[in-house]
Formats: sequence, structure tokens, C-alpha cells
Amino acid sequence: MSDGTVSHRRTDFYNDPDFNYAQFWVGRDYEHQAEVIALRRLLRGQRFGHAIDIGGGYGRLSVILGEYADHVTLADPSTQQLDLSGRIFPELPHFDRVLADATHLQFADRSVDLVTLIRVLHHLPNPEPEFAELSRVLRPGGSAVIEVANSVHVMRRVSGLLAGRRGSAEPVDIRSEESRRRGTAPYVNHHPRTIARQLDAVGLRVSRVLSVSNLRHPMAKALLPRGAMLSIERLAQRPLGRLYFGPSVFFLLRKTAKVSAGR
Repeated sequence: MSDGTVSHRRTDFYNDPDFNYAQFWVGRDYEHQAEVIALRRLLRGQRFGHAIDIGGGYGRLSVILGEYADHVTLADPSTQQLDLSGRIFPELPHFDRVLADATHLQFADRSVDLVTLIRVLHHLPNPEPEFAELSRVLRPGGSAVIEVANSVHVMRRVSGLLAGRRGSAEPVDIRSEESRRRGTAPYVNHHPRTIARQLDAVGLRVSRVLSVSNLRHPMAKALLPRGAMLSIERLAQRPLGRLYFGPSVFFLLRKTAKVSAGR
């Protein structure tokens, strides 16, 4: 179990009574389906005993894990999100919900077969404590799916090239100045290579990479029917993965028995 030396992050942001995460996804069906396509593609043909969806909110993707795991746990630091999950998905078999900070997961060492961390890195300027805890609970040979909010997607690279800026290896805070002044929840993008190095340091090795939500642009949504967008998405995710093309990058990782030097 965790030795307790890592402090809990502030999580009260996510219990805002004026924010309903399910409503956030209204009108974002393309992005949701793109993530479902990616998750099923990475897990296809595999079977897991126990899967944990860390920071899974109301369980939007936790229910997909039920197609591949005998038991699924939704772990989230927000009582609001867990209550919402109970209302939206009231009778899921072999499914439970746990109030948990991702730096202090209440699971034994090497006890979990699959861990997912999707749409969470946006809120973690320094995700290394979460990665260490994720690695602790995952058994050697186990799998993880981690989504990276990509700071060097193609549109960002083009705009940086025009402005004479290079992509940063450090987290990029994308909040507005007003949001920063108000002290809103962290909202950052990460360089996928930096995240891959941090994961490798705790024994999580990247085995597959997908570029996801490749058409997440107002113009694409205005011009293309959703079915066409999803057809293109299915074709594009794998070849564009290593290019870090889209705004979201999905890593499939394997837990090795050996952790890199210095850890």
C-alpha cells in the first residue's frame, strides 16, 4: 500500500454543484465515440480480472471496461460524480464505486489487472505521484490505458511554427487569465514524450499509441456528418498515433517487473 508520504491533491473543485459532467458531454458525441473506439481497439481480444477506471467521473467509459473485465471499479475523488454515476448506471453487474484520490488508491500492491486514466491528465500539472501509485497497484504484466491531453497536436504545431515557437516538453497551462486569477482547477496539456518517460520510470512501457479525436475542430463538425467523422477516425487513429497528431493521445502500457534506475 502507499506509504502515505505523498500529500493528497485538492479535489473540491470537482464537487461544484453548478457543474454536471454528464451535461458537459452533450453535443460532444463525436469525442465520446472516438474515445470508445480507441479503448475497444486497445483492449480487443483481452480479458481481465479486475479493472479500475481512475478519475472516471460518472462512469462514461467505466461501462466499456465491463466488456473486458470480470469486475470493474470506478475510482473518483468526487462524491458528486460517484452519486451521478449511481443515478445514470444504477444496476451494472460486477461494478462498484470508490471515493479515492489517485495518489492514495485503497488497493493492495500488484492486485489489479487493468487500470485506465482517461481525461485526467488535464488536471495534473505533475502526474508523477499518480503514475507511481498506478504502477504500485498494477500487477507485473498488467495493462494500463492512459490518455494524454496533447500539447503538440498538429494545430498547435502549425500555430507555433507560424509564431516561431517550439513545443514545450513541460506542461502547458491552457486556462484563461481570468480562470487563473479565480483559482480554478488546473487545466494543462502535456507533451506525450514527456509523459512516456515519466511512465517508463515507474515500470510502465508504452506498447501501442493512438491519435484520438483527430477531427475535433469546429469546421470539421460543421462540414462533416458524424458518421463520416467516425469512419475517418477509425482509419486515422493508428497511423497518426506515432505522429501525436490529434488533441488526445492514448497509450497502451504494460507493467514490467523492473523499474528504471533512480526510482
